[in-house]
Amino acid sequence: MFFFLLLKHRFANSVYFLSTSDMEAVSCNIIVTDFFTFFHAYLPDIEDAKFIEDCVRAHNAFRSKVNPPASNMFRMSWDAALAKTAKAWAKKCIFDHNTYLEMPGKMHPTFLHVGENIWTGTARIFSVDAALTSWFNEVSSYDFRTNTCTHVCGHYTQVVWAESYKVGCAIHFCTTVENFPRLSDAAHFVCNYGPAGNYPRKPYKEGQPCSRCSNDKCVDKLCANAEREKLISTYQILLNGFPVEEY
Repeated sequence: MFFFLLLKHRFANSVYFLSTSDMEAVSCNIIVTDFFTFFHAYLPDIEDAKFIEDCVRAHNAFRSKVNPPASNMFRMSWDAALAKTAKAWAKKCIFDHNTYLEMPGKMHPTFLHVGENIWTGTARIFSVDAALTSWFNEVSSYDFRTNTCTHVCGHYTQVVWAESYKVGCAIHFCTTVENFPRLSDAAHFVCNYGPAGNYPRKPYKEGQPCSRCSNDKCVDKLCANAEREKLISTYQILLNGFPVEEY
């Protein structure tokens, strides 16, 4: 547990300014010879129904509990292309952000700009809820009134960025992680967001929940819109041909 806390603090600072969605890592070292076989089979794929449900549920649960309350917080839904991109990058096992983040249109067939959060740690401690909780807990370093951070808070602001209404995540088992030499047998968790958040303004507008979403249905303090949350057929065609395998 000592290494878990130490490495979280150390690496959070080293990459804070890499992109609009800054990165942090949590990890601890373990030595078990058959981890690759066990955890490679255990960690879910991006088409796993429970994994998708967990990712969407956890994001929306945290988005609905922001304080002060949000008047314009969209409900998030799953995006297969964002998940496909997240998987392609997670498989690289690199402790860094996707190199295409700052290239408009390279991360997604329709979103020009995409946000990204990364959690890296030993496979035995990974869960979607644990990763999302670590990101959301950065709220303790964020001052909504002044829109400033006392420490790392970019994961939190991306999770609760009101206009980011699509999310796609992937988890990959890495025997080693580039840029993280002391970590082995790791779970490398990447979430991509569309459209991207973390621009130089507050992540949402304060007010009565859903009061700025007059055409949407208010569900658990989130603005829900069936049209916004579904995949259209033309988008599916774009998804099938999106060349993320080139990463």
